[in-house]
Amino acid sequence: MKFMKIGTKPDTFYAEEATRTVISDIPSDLTIRINNVCFLLHKIPLVPKCGLLQRLCSDADDSDIVTIDLHDVPGGEDAFELCAKFCYGITINLGAHNFVPAFCAAKFLRMTESIEKGNFVLKLEAFFNSCILEGWKDSIVALQTTIKLPEWSENLGIIRRCIDSIVEKILTPTSKVSWSYTYTRPGYIKKQHQSVPKDWWTEDVSDLDIDLFRCIITAVRSTYIPPPQLIGEALHVYACRWLPDTTKSRPLHSSGSQTEESREKSRRILESIVSMIPSDRGSVSIGFLLKLLSIANYLGASPVTKTELIRKAGLQFEEATLNDMLFPSQLPTDQHFYDIDLVAAVLESYLVLWRRQSPLPTENSHMVRSIRKIGKLIDSYLQVVARDVNMPISKLVSLAEALPDVAREDHDGLYKAINIYLKEHPDVSKADKKRMCRMLDCQKLSPEVRAHAVKNERLPLRTVVQVLFFDQESGSRSTTHKPESITRARQAPIEAEAKEECDKKVQHEVTKSSSRVTETSEREIQKRMEAKMVRGDSEKGKERKGETNSTAKMMEPKQVFQRRSSR
Repeated sequence: MKFMKIGTKPDTFYAEEATRTVISDIPSDLTIRINNVCFLLHKIPLVPKCGLLQRLCSDADDSDIVTIDLHDVPGGEDAFELCAKFCYGITINLGAHNFVPAFCAAKFLRMTESIEKGNFVLKLEAFFNSCILEGWKDSIVALQTTIKLPEWSENLGIIRRCIDSIVEKILTPTSKVSWSYTYTRPGYIKKQHQSVPKDWWTEDVSDLDIDLFRCIITAVRSTYIPPPQLIGEALHVYACRWLPDTTKSRPLHSSGSQTEESREKSRRILESIVSMIPSDRGSVSIGFLLKLLSIANYLGASPVTKTELIRKAGLQFEEATLNDMLFPSQLPTDQHFYDIDLVAAVLESYLVLWRRQSPLPTENSHMVRSIRKIGKLIDSYLQVVARDVNMPISKLVSLAEALPDVAREDHDGLYKAINIYLKEHPDVSKADKKRMCRMLDCQKLSPEVRAHAVKNERLPLRTVVQVLFFDQESGSRSTTHKPESITRARQAPIEAEAKEECDKKVQHEVTKSSSRVTETSEREIQKRMEAKMVRGDSEKGKERKGETNSTAKMMEPKQVFQRRSSR
């Protein structure tokens, strides 16, 4: 940062309440009132350097005490005091932080060369051109101060010249970047890196107001075609700088004018950032898009903003990881912790695009691989949110059922999610248990998971029976030594009949038990089913004439029922 010192006299200004004056043996003959502050000064030396004061004092005699109201001076009383000290020859220090108000006030007072040679405006312009515009951080600080005087800064060309200077430096090849900049990325140490990173400018620019930041980004993109990822990184840095973090815990929703004003400012920043995201896929990460969507839910952003974020996130959902999706719910009415509705909305957007691009996907196509990757991701997410003790079963089931059948090559992940939910929610009703387990396809469970399921007392009885049947069926197929066609021909009628009768009996008995059957009658049902399955196995044993080894293996799952019944 560069500074300019003007004047040689010591500071003789002092303030007493709302009055500011200069220590002098000569009584004050000029009173300047600005807002609630009164300056007691002298016509000499102010009037000779200020064209405005010359015009306002033209009708007064030299001996008269003149009072002038200058309430509309840009920069207020502080900027006017700088100009007054310059007239008195008192030392003042100028830098990027106070240049804009001083320059605007000097222009307002008409402290130009036409009034007196070597006047304040000329010195300020020289400092602006040779120091502020030549410096990187000086240009940014000066540009940021223009937000307090936007009209004056725009009319005097300060904003345009600062933006041009900043953009020129951004476009400078990294090998020629020699000025100081802020770069605090985790793990980055300047001494260990000889080359300047391509996004070296993003942190300093993030200090700007959102409207000025937009001007910088627009100017960069209009001057040349930067990599979309570079613009995306600048947006990411700005969002982290100004938007609330909703990834760790649920923000407190409070009322109050100051809080609402802050939320309105954050909404404006969010909507501006979303509108500046390049259309190129991958310009920003899916994690950043989901984070913006979570923030949008918290701030109550417009439906247009939310819809755009959901659309962009749906395009890149395949790239998401589990950690990218774990956001707390932002609705104060939600008792559950995780924002499962956010994931469901993005998944729906992804599925719309997936169905449009691949109406009849083949087994090895990219679209099948994509949807199966999403299937594993959603099942992993379900396993996490299932631990939420306040998670409604309806939301869990709705998200699980949103995936098409082709998305799950196996149902092991879905089974784990269901088992976790039942474990964390022991009071779930039988109807809800059936609703959850209805999603399972027992044929898509691995042998290890089926072995766990038949011993899982949390599952409904009907689900256990189905798992047992398919486990028995797969076991018989793996142990038979006869030709496959003969084996299927003999087993099919018997197994089909056993399954049909078993299902009918289970359905009938379980329906009765839901209203009036006690624990004793339930055990009786299990014994009946066991007997039925034993009879079915006996008939198959006769058909196979002595295939004792196979029959013994098929009887092993039934022993589980004996253990369950004995309990």
